[in-house]
Amino acid sequence: MNLRLVVTGSVQVDQPPEEAFGLFTPRGEQRWVPNWAPRFPVDTPDDSAAGTVFLTTSGGHRTTWIVVRRSRSRHLRYARVVEDQNAGTVDLRLEPNKKGCTVTVAYDLTALSESAGPALQRFADGYPGYLKNWEEAIRILLRVQSGAT
Repeated sequence: MNLRLVVTGSVQVDQPPEEAFGLFTPRGEQRWVPNWAPRFPVDTPDDSAAGTVFLTTSGGHRTTWIVVRRSRSRHLRYARVVEDQNAGTVDLRLEPNKKGCTVTVAYDLTALSESAGPALQRFADGYPGYLKNWEEAIRILLRVQSGAT
């Protein structure tokens, strides 16, 4: 039996959405995601424009990404396919709050084979920790940028 799952969580960013948005674009994630190296098959001045295609490699798997939607520095939706593993969407919504913004991150993924199901389930089981790592990495980046130690 193949597996489809939806996981949702949030990350607190101590910047308003207009500033934090750039952290979640393909090039922006290079600032805080270890080994994140998006490759663009065509010249791409605006990496968050709808229709933008980029490629990444992680854990020996190549992922093809497409920016499906972007709206006013508050919403990004990506479609992604990890060869022979899973496919689906990643949806990010940035909402202002008193400290900056809350970024709600939802993955909707389907395993592409029965053998890919267990890895997808492990991802879902570890999702809260995954987002906690995002939040900490972004907090460290912003602290370094501000000159605080």
